[in-house]
Amino acid sequence: MKCPRIFCLLLVVIGIGCARSVTRVDPNQSMDLSGRWNDSDSRLVANKMIADLLANEKFKEYAKQLGKKPTIVVGLVRNKTSEHIDSDNYIKKMELAIFSSGVADLVESDVFRDKLRLERAQQQDFADPATMAQWGKEVGANLMLFGDMTSETDVYQNRRIVNYITTLFLTDMETNKRVWYGQEEIKKYVRN
Repeated sequence: MKCPRIFCLLLVVIGIGCARSVTRVDPNQSMDLSGRWNDSDSRLVANKMIADLLANEKFKEYAKQLGKKPTIVVGLVRNKTSEHIDSDNYIKKMELAIFSSGVADLVESDVFRDKLRLERAQQQDFADPATMAQWGKEVGANLMLFGDMTSETDVYQNRRIVNYITTLFLTDMETNKRVWYGQEEIKKYVRN
């Protein structure tokens, strides 16, 4: 009978030793476990780049010549790094920074526009004419923001330096003229 008790005691000790601990932290707190691109990097770069864009003299001159708040659509930001980075989440952070600024208006990206158009088409058949959304009332974007993310890695023995580079372009939709060009880098030194 002693053997099963010892076995049970051993299982309890092992179970306690392997227990997981979870602590909630402030989402704005910067934490870096792996040295890879993370949520803090996305937030930092998105906010900094959009602030730079909206404060840029060429952007302000464009808005002045336009005579109204420019309307921006955020296009594709391609991940060309060797890591899996959720570029959709990164784009949402950029959109939030533009929307919250009040300096420019924001219109939906192509994926959401298609969903809105489908809903509008269905409303034509199924909604009360007094409440259905009308065709031809969409606001067109004056500018499109797009770009890419790249990384450069240098490795030696148990050390690694990764330089993440985000390059964004803001382009006039009618003329294809680049209104703003920005680049932001984050460099990480990781020792194993």
